Amino acid sequence: MSGILPADWDLPSGLRAITTICSASQGQSGYGDFNLAAHVGDDLRGVEYNRKLLLQQCDGLAGVQWLEQVHGTHVHFVDKVITEAPVADAAIGSAAGIACAVLTADCLPVLFCSSSGSQIAAAHAGWRGLLGGVLLNTVKAFADEPFALHAWFGPCIRQAHFEVGAEVREKFLSSFVGPSASDIEAAFETSASSGRYLCDLAALAALQLRALGVQNVIDSGLCSYDDPRFYSYRRENPCGRTATLIYRQP
Repeated sequence: MSGILPADWDLPSGLRAITTICSASQGQSGYGDFNLAAHVGDDLRGVEYNRKLLLQQCDGLAGVQWLEQVHGTHVHFVDKVITEAPVADAAIGSAAGIACAVLTADCLPVLFCSSSGSQIAAAHAGWRGLLGGVLLNTVKAFADEPFALHAWFGPCIRQAHFEVGAEVREKFLSSFVGPSASDIEAAFETSASSGRYLCDLAALAALQLRALGVQNVIDSGLCSYDDPRFYSYRRENPCGRTATLIYRQP
C-alpha cells in the first residue's frame, strides 16, 4: 500500500515531517506504485500523478521543491517552488506550505529544523555527498547555531548491506570533517568479501553532526534494503525513489 509515514520525531508546533512508502515489491517493476522521481525511467505521467497525490495526502502542503540531486554539496534556499528543479543536494526554507524534500533509494535522507520551527531543511547524504560536506553546508545555512538544531534520519541502506571498497574508508579517514579517526574506523566493519568493508552511513552522519554541535539527532533505524516499503537501488535496479520531506503548516 502506498502512502506516507510520519517521522517518529518530536517536532516543534506547526511542523510536519514524513517519508513516503510504496508497494514496490508487489508492482510489475521496481517503480512500484508510488515513485516520486522523474529521472529514473518511469512513466512521467505516473510520476506527476503521484506527486499530486502526495499533496493531497499531506494537510497544509501546497507545494514541494524537488531537486536535481547530483551527490554534491550545494544547498538551495527555498522561498517559492521552482518548476525546473535546481541542481542541489539539500534545501532550506521557511515559507509555510512549501516542503523541502529529497529523493532516495539507499542514500541517507536527513531532515532538519530549528528549535523554534522557523527554518526547515532536507539533505541527501550518500557517501559522496556526506564526505564532501552536504550536511556541514546544511547546518551552516541555518540562522540558528548548531546546538539549536534538530535532525532526523529517514530510511537508508544499513551497514549489514552497504559494502564499499577500501578506498571509500580511506577517503573518510583522510578528509571527513568532524569525527575522530577512531570513531570513523568504528563505522567500518570488515566484510566477508576480501578487501571490502561494511559502511555505517547513518553512524558517520550522526558523528559529524554531533561534532558540529547538533546534539539532537534522531535515527529512525529504517532500512531501505530490508524493508520493501522503501525503494532500494542495491536491492532492485532500476527502481523508484522514496521522498522524505518536511514543511511548515500554514
